[in-house]
Amino acid sequence: MPTVLVTGATGFLGQHLLRELVADGAKARGLSRSAGGDAAVAAAGALPVRGELGDAASLAAAMEGVSAVFHAAADTNNWGPGDAAQTETNVGGTARLLEAARAAGVTTVVHTSSVSAYSHLVHQTLREDVPQRGAESWINYERTKYAAERLVRESGLPFLVFQPSHILGPGDRNNWSNLIRLVDAGKLPGAPPGSGAFADVREIARAQVRAWRQPARDETWLVGGEHASFQSLVTEIGRQLGKPAPTKPMPAWLLRGLARTLDLGSRITRKRPDLTPAAVAFTCHHLKVDSGKAERELGYRSTPLPALLADTIAWLRAEGLLSG
Repeated sequence: MPTVLVTGATGFLGQHLLRELVADGAKARGLSRSAGGDAAVAAAGALPVRGELGDAASLAAAMEGVSAVFHAAADTNNWGPGDAAQTETNVGGTARLLEAARAAGVTTVVHTSSVSAYSHLVHQTLREDVPQRGAESWINYERTKYAAERLVRESGLPFLVFQPSHILGPGDRNNWSNLIRLVDAGKLPGAPPGSGAFADVREIARAQVRAWRQPARDETWLVGGEHASFQSLVTEIGRQLGKPAPTKPMPAWLLRGLARTLDLGSRITRKRPDLTPAAVAFTCHHLKVDSGKAERELGYRSTPLPALLADTIAWLRAEGLLSG
């Protein structure tokens, strides 16, 4: 029975990875930073190990006897004052993790990257052979996801890289579930004008475990989902909640202007604004992802958006995170 380590184990994707690995028969360890994190890892059937990406010694200890690392930890900050800490986590933390993996003789690194490694500067449908432009981006998250992915590719360790698009599904407390809660509370002023590809977190976790079990290494897969405008997403959320929702997208120029104003104010208050220029850039972008390679090689599937939203909303209701 192989022993594997999962970083970001207490997060949205990490929790699903732990459950998939345990169900697949692996001895899974989850990196945790607190007693609450320990409990979450244990509840998924895995062994909690204390450690942080910023602490090389703790990573070395967590890596003892490990044959594979699933690296799902990342700082998704999109506010300028958080850029330095984000770079330290996403790039510095990945470098320390890879060094610990080399020293421990780890045979596979399964790295969760992002479509952001390509950058919103790319406007064509994303496929694995499309040149990445993350290094050119003014958005720190895109730069750090690009840089971390390059570290994995150049580490000399056998790797499997996954590049998810917008992730939805049960267990989402801080990502697209925020949009669902805003519609539920009647506080969403308008839908963003862009569009996205909505991926099922459960299918991403399954695809990663399947890839690890296969012999091929040094491979990359884009994992997207149903393409939809953010307006149609918001409309479907309102329909399923039985709540009124905005019927027209907000103009991109208005969002950009508002974000710049709020950002300037936040530099004085030192409080993160509700809207940032980077967040606006993401939601004004039209993202299209071709998941054909993952579908052919890993049996990856796209869950229809209404069904994916229904599962996510049902989980949010069960957790008491929606009204009614």
